[in-house]
Amino acid sequence: MDLPVDEWKSYLLQKWSLLPKSIQVSISTAETLSDIFLHSSSLLQSEDEMFLKRLSRGYLVEKDPNAPLFYREEGNKKFQEKDYMGATVLYSKGVSHSRPNTEDISLCYANRSAALFHLGQYETCLQDIIRAQMHGYPERLQPKMMLRKAECLVTLGRLQEAGQTISDLESNLAASQFKIIQRTLCHLKMKVREKETLTETSPAAPTKAFENMDLREKNEQISSATSSVSLCIDPLKGRYLIATKDILPGELLVREDAFVSVLNPGEMSPLCYGLDGKWNTRVTNGDLYCHRCLKHTLATVPCDGCSYAKYCSQECMQQAWDLYHSIECSLARFEDVGKVIRRLCGDISNKDICLPESKNLVQTFSYDLEGESEKNDKTVETPIPGCDINGKYENNYNAVFNLLPHTENHSPEHKFLCALSVSALCRQLEAASLQILTTGSKSSQPKTAVAPALCQELHIWGVAMLRHMLQLQCNAQAITTIQQTESKENIITNSKQVRLATGIFPVVSLLNHSCSPNTSVSFISTVATVRASVQIGKGQEILHCYGPHESRMGAAERQQKLRSQYFFDCNCPACQNEKHRTTTGSKWEAFCCNRCRTLMQGDDVLSCGNTSCTEAVSRDRLVSQLQDLQQQIKMAQKLLKNGKLEQAIQLLLGCRYDAESFLPAEHSVVGEIEDDLAQAYAALGDWQKSAAHLQKSLHVVEVRHGPSSVEMGHELFKLAQIFFNGFAIPEALNTIQKAEKVLLVHYGPWNDEIQELQKMKSCLLDLPPIPVGPSV
Repeated sequence: MDLPVDEWKSYLLQKWSLLPKSIQVSISTAETLSDIFLHSSSLLQSEDEMFLKRLSRGYLVEKDPNAPLFYREEGNKKFQEKDYMGATVLYSKGVSHSRPNTEDISLCYANRSAALFHLGQYETCLQDIIRAQMHGYPERLQPKMMLRKAECLVTLGRLQEAGQTISDLESNLAASQFKIIQRTLCHLKMKVREKETLTETSPAAPTKAFENMDLREKNEQISSATSSVSLCIDPLKGRYLIATKDILPGELLVREDAFVSVLNPGEMSPLCYGLDGKWNTRVTNGDLYCHRCLKHTLATVPCDGCSYAKYCSQECMQQAWDLYHSIECSLARFEDVGKVIRRLCGDISNKDICLPESKNLVQTFSYDLEGESEKNDKTVETPIPGCDINGKYENNYNAVFNLLPHTENHSPEHKFLCALSVSALCRQLEAASLQILTTGSKSSQPKTAVAPALCQELHIWGVAMLRHMLQLQCNAQAITTIQQTESKENIITNSKQVRLATGIFPVVSLLNHSCSPNTSVSFISTVATVRASVQIGKGQEILHCYGPHESRMGAAERQQKLRSQYFFDCNCPACQNEKHRTTTGSKWEAFCCNRCRTLMQGDDVLSCGNTSCTEAVSRDRLVSQLQDLQQQIKMAQKLLKNGKLEQAIQLLLGCRYDAESFLPAEHSVVGEIEDDLAQAYAALGDWQKSAAHLQKSLHVVEVRHGPSSVEMGHELFKLAQIFFNGFAIPEALNTIQKAEKVLLVHYGPWNDEIQELQKMKSCLLDLPPIPVGPSV
């Protein structure tokens, strides 16, 4: 959830700085998680808990009975402005605050169905109409909604249902209502008759992406992996995967569903409106994606108990409730925290089969957490941590538990912050549970006998939670999605990778890092897929990039990021090669000579790399020149966004002229200018000029990221769109083929861009041949 993490973090770091040195030393030198937790939890005071509660008051998740009317009225304003997307999201917020089976929720669903109708989302519109009726939509308003239903059914070709809806509507209408909608009814009847004379085919149900994602040869040792990989362990680099055979680019190696995932609230959406008054109209990922499966949806279905959790369907909502949200929702409101304790101490024990010798879960934690470095002769040791006694590594709690927390590497401040946060949660759980025990227990057992056992178990769960919090920094995987942006003036889409959620993937976590990896990781819903991005020889290690990639940042910056977050020094080939590279730097970030266009070399003062040229200039001067150029580009992009295309083009052409004086043609800023010019000309419909500029941008992407990179695939997709819209058929088909080849390696055939490319190809191949005139 979007909790006040930064404020709480600052508060605890301030508390840490004021602790006596002796206490700081005790926590810093504590050898086990149990000791860290004990030392830190003893420092939690009532004023700390009060501070956290005060911060959390601004993030309430209860349903506010006054909010639905506010959001409905705000949505109506957007609807009248024909901003149907904005109206849809605001109606969804109203739905989230409404109680089930109330007029509020039925009105919000009905209004949202109208907005969805105008967006062309007819199936979803029909679902909202059903929801509105199910929650008691007022009879007096039914006719208008039934007309909308009939229109959807006609548009979808479901004529029999449309006819029945019209017939039902006519028979139930009062005379006064019939006069008002008579003309619309007649129009609908005519549309039904017209369509009935045509051959109608119902749209085929979309195939699920997962149907073609099954692993061909499952691995007997590692769940969610193919037989092409094997699990190994090394004293220095820990667990890792190697290829058991030669692997071709694009081959699927791992397909793993997250053990657990949580949606990130994310940045403000472009749909964002101001925060006016009591209720928040800010639009985030939490309003646009299912909180369980992460599917993008405009028509969210809310939790019945809170206003925060939203889902893509009733089925997803029920699955989330059964798996975890029934506990999470109670915890959020602190109304029945006893459920949490009962689940921890009861239901979760069903996962004992994941643990060595099926020990009792509490005993397992007590042993593994309090004596992390000790050995016990009675315990069956597996050769590789996380495997069961048969040596199999599965996506289960045992594998998650054995992910490294790197306790010794985290700073004392971070360990204190995590431990005290967990302590505050445990304190709340303990207080609520004791209250339940003292007020609701029917047992004759003395209350004082129950409390110590409860406290002991909560301590063990607290240490377990601390372990998992420390694991997150190195083991939490960013679940990303490709978001496509498209301006009103431009039908050419841009795409960017954004972080959608955070998940734990035990098998993906086995992959070690390389700044030049041999795999590509992508996501569909909560499922991670790992594919070979290049040919991998038998015996070679399977490597993944943790974020710092050689095409995105220099070696020094990569090393610093990897050391601070993952606690290791990278010695991959990319880092080794950069140590021997000259001070010129990469072409996509270097400067060039104003006289002869040769790359400049040096540190504070740069000199031309051409020995016959004497040009020299300070780095600071060129950096300042680059910053001024970037400001001009931003101004041009603003003009482009506002539809002032001619002005944007003139400014961008000036930027390109200025860039030629000190930047090589392969510089990333030059590529950005060419890309913006391509968009501007595409918006004007000048496809030839648009393609020419985008091809120059494509060259920059190829130099920086490589000809087979995923970035190259996205750029080729854009170029294919330009050729397609310009009816340059041979060029379009050739580019589509190149884009498909690259994107298939990284994503597989179910990728949205690949699907769009295939539609474009089918359309072009279905065109009649262009007639050739008589030769003169």
